[in-house]
Amino acid sequence: MLYAWHELAYHSAMPLRLGAQMAREFWTSPFNLASDTAMGRTAFAAAELIESLTRRYGKPEWKLDSVTINDRPVAVSQSVVWSTAWCRLLKFTRDPADLAAAGQKGERPNLVIVAPLSGHYATLLRGTVEGFLQDFDVHITDWTNAREVPLLEGRFDFHDYIDHVRDMLTAIGGRAHVVAVCQPGPPVLAACALMAEDNHPNRPASMSFLGSPIDARLSPTVTNQLAEEKPFTWFRSNMIHTVPLPYAGAGRRVYPGFVQLYSFMSMNEEKHLDAHRRYFDSLVVGDGDGVEKHEEFYDEYLSVLDLTEEFYLQTIDYVFQQYLLPRGLLTHRERKVDLAAITDIGLATIEGENDDISGVGQTQAAHVLTPNIPDRRRLLHVQADVGHYGVFNGRRFREQIYPRLRDFIAANEAFSA
Repeated sequence: MLYAWHELAYHSAMPLRLGAQMAREFWTSPFNLASDTAMGRTAFAAAELIESLTRRYGKPEWKLDSVTINDRPVAVSQSVVWSTAWCRLLKFTRDPADLAAAGQKGERPNLVIVAPLSGHYATLLRGTVEGFLQDFDVHITDWTNAREVPLLEGRFDFHDYIDHVRDMLTAIGGRAHVVAVCQPGPPVLAACALMAEDNHPNRPASMSFLGSPIDARLSPTVTNQLAEEKPFTWFRSNMIHTVPLPYAGAGRRVYPGFVQLYSFMSMNEEKHLDAHRRYFDSLVVGDGDGVEKHEEFYDEYLSVLDLTEEFYLQTIDYVFQQYLLPRGLLTHRERKVDLAAITDIGLATIEGENDDISGVGQTQAAHVLTPNIPDRRRLLHVQADVGHYGVFNGRRFREQIYPRLRDFIAANEAFSA
């Protein structure tokens, strides 16, 4: 019923939203002589704030038409190279002529970014993609909102996620490099182990894990503690809801994105309240930079998607309660996942010193679990003064983390040649 009540609340707020839109137009009209007064600017700011708080935030656009390489603009195009009902694999192609003008010639390694399926769209990694486009042909997983997938398409669970990773690497061909950001860590590591054991020709040349809960027993955060303290039945009873009409996935049981969003925001309630107060003040005084920065962040942050019941509950069970992968107990399609089978896939782990989602130690645990990877093919880095999002986005990612990953991937590309 919660999902239906959420939809009802959204539609019930429509008169308020329309009124705010009308007020916004009134107080910005060039024919309104009071528009540039203190009262007019305050009224406009209030209307803008109300409209932003009551609107629905759809799936964001990538807005990656070009990147700057060696101080030159390089055009970027986007295409779908593989897809199922649950995911599209997007490829960002850099214009060859622009690359040549920027001083890059010849083929570049394929890189696959596995975006988290944990409530936000893959566009949250726009900065990550932009960073890797400096040196690689970048692909990224674009996961589908579960409420848009009809029941006839069947289930999607933790094991389907592993299969998707394997199938995508196979579709790309060769030995690509895979980067898992946050949640995908355990299933991506499992997929790599299975491909290594099979001596699959398309097993990755390297795997990089950024802020991933490989072993969530280490340095537990508030998120980990919640998963430990609550019984599994609590998550099934309180976090799973049914998609209502008119969505294509009506009747599907999901972990709604809005529940995940409310959980995240409640962890930093004061921070979000302060951000909206500053947004209001920026609107009043006409601080365009402050307004743009706020809207850019929250347009992305408030855009969420639903997860299937089976995927969410298995992730809670496997990763945060039973810790199956680090304990050597994870099986996939009745087959044990053997991390010791990985011998010729490079391993990089990146952690943030102040990460409050995946604590320090959870990601680097992958090094202990993969004893047969040569030391020369490893990278372990803990970035000072960054939290979870700083591990894969922002200035320190661009200036300190990405150069290390670039060099690590280049070295492993040479080892695999």
